[in-house]
Amino acid sequence: MAETEYTASPPAVEVDVVIIGGGPAGLSAALNLGRARASVVVVDAGRPRNAATLRSHGFLTRDGVPPLELRKLARAELAAYPNVTVLDRTIVTALLPTDASNGMRFIAALKGRSERTPPAVAARSVLVATGLRETLPSIPSLRAFYGMTMFSCAACDAWELQDRPLALIGETPDLAARARLIARWTDRLTVFTNGADAVGTVEEAELAASGILVERRRIDDLEGDRGTVSGVRLSDGMLVPIDGGFVRPQWQPQLDFLTSHDPEREADDTLAVDPSGRTSVAGLYAAGDAASPGPQQLIVAAGQGARAAAVLVHDLVGVRTAH
Repeated sequence: MAETEYTASPPAVEVDVVIIGGGPAGLSAALNLGRARASVVVVDAGRPRNAATLRSHGFLTRDGVPPLELRKLARAELAAYPNVTVLDRTIVTALLPTDASNGMRFIAALKGRSERTPPAVAARSVLVATGLRETLPSIPSLRAFYGMTMFSCAACDAWELQDRPLALIGETPDLAARARLIARWTDRLTVFTNGADAVGTVEEAELAASGILVERRRIDDLEGDRGTVSGVRLSDGMLVPIDGGFVRPQWQPQLDFLTSHDPEREADDTLAVDPSGRTSVAGLYAAGDAASPGPQQLIVAAGQGARAAAVLVHDLVGVRTAH
């Protein structure tokens, strides 16, 4: 298999659309494409970014449902559509161009853990919904509290932590802006930069005027029990009591399989798309976090997937609309 062209035998599986990613954007797109009678293969690596989260919020009719349960419900709905196939625990190792006479434009080379996983799937169009890879600040016990009393999304989880003493931990230049947002839910917020130069002196003064403290010392670790955080222990041994908080991860899109196409990217390396989810490569679409400046709420990602699916169907039949 060459870097820029598929040279092996033509794939036995040919579909209208390959969806790369089985999160809310990808599953929502699959449902709507299935209902439009498109043949669809969803490639799901099975490693959702929110796997540590016990409850997801803000999804109408499903507020508070565990994210894994939301995926389970979505998969059960997709089972009603025989034209939609989900390949579990499978990744796309490369997305390669082809010029088959039957309209197939892409070949997705696959690697899965099941013997039934085909080596490749040909598709007329591809929707990228791979989400983001998340890197948390290097604090030993952070993962023990993440998704239970330490979170990354204020819109998703701040309601449950309102009016408590909270922490915001991060090392990125947008930390002060995030602090002002979280202050909607509490007037007892401490920003921990973990030794990084993440908050300028002017920003610190503005935060202080709003009652938000900035702690610049490095963090030794978090303290607490069974997922319930109780304090931030600093490098000099000082313990700052908290009842929960937020962390600012660094996010990277998972797009290594696109090296043969080189679609346009945004400054944060996510895919540049038009308002309908089209990338700069004909037939290649993106929805959800892979095409957004940072993570979106589940319901927003699902909406983007549905919209991209509608546009994709129109494009498949050559109907140009206001989308």
